[in-house]
Amino acid sequence: MIAFFRKLFGIRSNSLLSEADPMKKFLIAGLGNIGPKYHNTRHNVGFQMLDHLADEESLNWETQKLGDVTTFKKKGRSFLLLKPSTFMNLSGKSIKYWLEKEKILLENLLVITDDLNLPFGTLRVKTKGSDGGHNGLADIQNTLQTTKYNRFRFGISDDFSKGRQVDYVLGEWTPEEVDKLPERFKKGKEIIESFGLAGINITMNTFNGK
Repeated sequence: MIAFFRKLFGIRSNSLLSEADPMKKFLIAGLGNIGPKYHNTRHNVGFQMLDHLADEESLNWETQKLGDVTTFKKKGRSFLLLKPSTFMNLSGKSIKYWLEKEKILLENLLVITDDLNLPFGTLRVKTKGSDGGHNGLADIQNTLQTTKYNRFRFGISDDFSKGRQVDYVLGEWTPEEVDKLPERFKKGKEIIESFGLAGINITMNTFNGK
């Protein structure tokens, strides 16, 4: 009925997702830093994962408040993809804004991030956990006031010498890693879609460690 009156009187909703059922709306947030100098760095794997998905689905990014966004539908589910423009250390501000703006349930949030504690290319989905020293996850935890949100961790390994962690995570992929990324991103796309279509538990059982 509300949609009917909106159409009748020319009232437009500023929501990007037309889906009304909150159970069918999902926010997929890839973490990273904006700007060309960060584009191909390990720390930006969240951005890169979403860029791959957007390319596969022929989606166009749009710059909106606190991030670049795009949407797509899959089998009755609506996905909002978000690349925060707040820089990594303030990721929570952007995610909280889009959760509230689109009225998306916290349980339907999936955050994609790099992880030093996993071997390169390892994919792991979790429903909760500590920030593990990751500044982006720490800010999300502080902003949302909970550690119980879904995260999709992409292993980048810890192949760096003592004191060189920052240089490593902000460094670019090696040629060998670049060769392996497309297959990993393809699997990542399957994980994201499974999260929306099958749920977090089935997704964890199906894909963790694959």
